[in-house]
Amino acid sequence: MSDLTIALDAMGGDFGPPITIPASLEMLAENPQLRLIVCGDKYQITPLLKNKPYNLTQRLEVIHCSQVVAMGDKPSAALRTKADSSMRKILDLVKEGTASACVSAGNTGALLTMAFYVLKMLPGIKRPALVTAIPNADGHKTFILDLGANVECDEHILHQFALMGSVVSEKNKLDNPRIGLLNVGEEEIKGSDKVKKAAQLIRQDKSLNYIGYVEGNDIFSGKTDVVVCDGFVGNVALKSCEGLALAVVKSIKTLARENWRSRIFAAIALPMFKKLYKQMNPDHYNGASLLGLRGIVIKSHGNASKDAFKYAIKEAMNEIRHQVPEKIGNRIETALTDRS
Repeated sequence: MSDLTIALDAMGGDFGPPITIPASLEMLAENPQLRLIVCGDKYQITPLLKNKPYNLTQRLEVIHCSQVVAMGDKPSAALRTKADSSMRKILDLVKEGTASACVSAGNTGALLTMAFYVLKMLPGIKRPALVTAIPNADGHKTFILDLGANVECDEHILHQFALMGSVVSEKNKLDNPRIGLLNVGEEEIKGSDKVKKAAQLIRQDKSLNYIGYVEGNDIFSGKTDVVVCDGFVGNVALKSCEGLALAVVKSIKTLARENWRSRIFAAIALPMFKKLYKQMNPDHYNGASLLGLRGIVIKSHGNASKDAFKYAIKEAMNEIRHQVPEKIGNRIETALTDRS
């Protein structure tokens, strides 16, 4: 098996094969060492591979799956009744070692539930965490976790998130990454008991570069490399940021149509806006990692474009090369040994 063998859920997301298959072929063209196992309905997938270069299709294997996990399926029901779904198959391939990682744009809850059931957690880790990187004002990336895998987290789980976030940020060539705990203020007296206890645990862990509490505006400021929070707070923060970005773009477009002065201003400012959009384009940061499992699982946005889905595959390749699960396991083992 190639080190860069990745299983893809071709049916997941809002668009399915018309997005996932072209993205797969472009990634194969750009990465000669990559091999893909595409899981899904062969009757939808095969026509999209006709007349494609042999040097690409020979590195793309199609595994037919008779079921699809719909975006509206309940996670528990999907786990019980859809064992032959494309989502379940990619996880099975990672478990058996046929693939080194998997990518899906499908139902997030179902993917979390199935991944937890099929792959299991690394020793010592209580809960998985969704993490992604977002651009900050310094032109680098800030990693934020959890983004919704766990609504309720105690201080021990938040400490583990800090450890996992530190590992995943190190793969982006960050030495001794700064860890911040998201809170309602920077003062030590602020926050819930859970957050205060988590701060104490993270501060006592000498393997972490803990800088203290950070607030919501610090997510983009470049003050910290990793932002730790529970899934409820993280999901709300991320969705709020995405909503704000869309609102700003919409406002600019509306302003440009108001009168001739606005149109002239928009024309002058357009190059700047294009550059800013390129830096902030969410397609370039698609691919949230589900950390803490005995395998690499990447969750793509459900409405991902072809380019966005390519970035999710790139993230899977990145985690394979940096052996993220193994490094997280070693870090957690060290932390548990130091605590005992």
